[in-house]
Amino acid sequence: MEKSLLDRKKQYIVPGVSTYYEEPIIMEHGSGCYLYDIDGREYLDFFGGILTVSVGHANSKVNTAIIEQLQKVTHLSTLYVHEAMVKLGERLAKVTPGDLEMSFFTSSGTEANETAIAMARMATGYYDVVALRHSYSGRSALAMALTGQSSWRMGLSGTPGIVHARNPYYYRSHSPLSMDEYADECARDLEETIVTSTSGRIAAVILEPIQGVGGFITLPDSYLQQVAAITHKYGGLLIVDEVQTGFGRTGKWFGIEHAGVIPDIMTFAKGMANGMPIGATIATRAVGEKYIGPTIATFGGNPVSMCAALATLDVIEQEGLVENAQNRGASLRQGLEALQKQYPVIGDVRGRGLMQAMEFVRTEKEPAPDLVAEFFEYTKERHLLIGKGGLYGNAIRIAPPLTVSEEQVQTALHIMGEALAKLYEQHEELRPSLVVSDAS
Repeated sequence: MEKSLLDRKKQYIVPGVSTYYEEPIIMEHGSGCYLYDIDGREYLDFFGGILTVSVGHANSKVNTAIIEQLQKVTHLSTLYVHEAMVKLGERLAKVTPGDLEMSFFTSSGTEANETAIAMARMATGYYDVVALRHSYSGRSALAMALTGQSSWRMGLSGTPGIVHARNPYYYRSHSPLSMDEYADECARDLEETIVTSTSGRIAAVILEPIQGVGGFITLPDSYLQQVAAITHKYGGLLIVDEVQTGFGRTGKWFGIEHAGVIPDIMTFAKGMANGMPIGATIATRAVGEKYIGPTIATFGGNPVSMCAALATLDVIEQEGLVENAQNRGASLRQGLEALQKQYPVIGDVRGRGLMQAMEFVRTEKEPAPDLVAEFFEYTKERHLLIGKGGLYGNAIRIAPPLTVSEEQVQTALHIMGEALAKLYEQHEELRPSLVVSDAS
């Protein structure tokens, strides 16, 4: 008897490549905000390939650009010059904040962050790097060392020259301070980390404006502003990882723009090319000119991904998707907060734009990853796809394509409400906390 596709996956793909759901979904194709499995079932996609499908599945404008380039040439190394790579570099210099100007293209966010660390060390002459707890920087040895979550380190320990400061995860702070006061305390902790756990002169601080894999932990604007000043005080460069927050996701072009902070280096990937493999690191000219190599990324700057990125940026601009992310994100946030009032299992709602999260807890903020798993099964039954994350596996991550409509947002909220009602129906211990709405 022929083995099923899932059996073949188990035999030929390493077990670290995990899937969602008790019975994994075998996908066949997608269109816009929808995915379709091999049996033709339609799913409303509110995770977008882990925040990668920014302008919708099988977007015709992006696909056309890809096909046209495929018919010309698929691959050119950086030993030759190709117009699309230079045009994308020019485009990034125009849309990014401050005077960021010089880019290096790779194939993933991991590589982009690796490049950023190398750039910072070469430009400053210093070695030490400060990252944040609950962060995620990728899957290489260096990127896992930067990552502030043991579950994503694959059993590997850290590397010399990298230390982790406290992140302003206010919901789990157990602090009597206000959010602003706690942000100030965390900024002081970062400075103390530098003076106690490094040489006192650093190459960089690297951070995500919203910690993606961490469960969409949103760093306060005041904290980001203080971190930028502290970084420069100790000779370092501020690296802002926009792999998940970039290109309209948060309701601005870049997540860091909410705080008005100007980075020295930024990194991108994911939604930049609507699913094509890409990574980018952009720096100021003063930093970029010191990254002299020789160096190469075999697939970095390949013309197909460059054209896909240019087309993706065109769609975002021409269709007003940054504004759409802001508006639809506001509706989504309002709906999630309404669910939180009714279902206290939602301990926290956080995020910006179309990057929103709910954290599931029991009493005393006890993480409830088991309830997340059940919630996933109930939303799957109703054909809604969402994501999860957080150090404790108890955060629901919600991030539809930027093309999502108001009707689709309301449909997703309705399904999540149904799933929460089912969760409470199955767990008697949750019911005493249930808040009965006037409409029920």
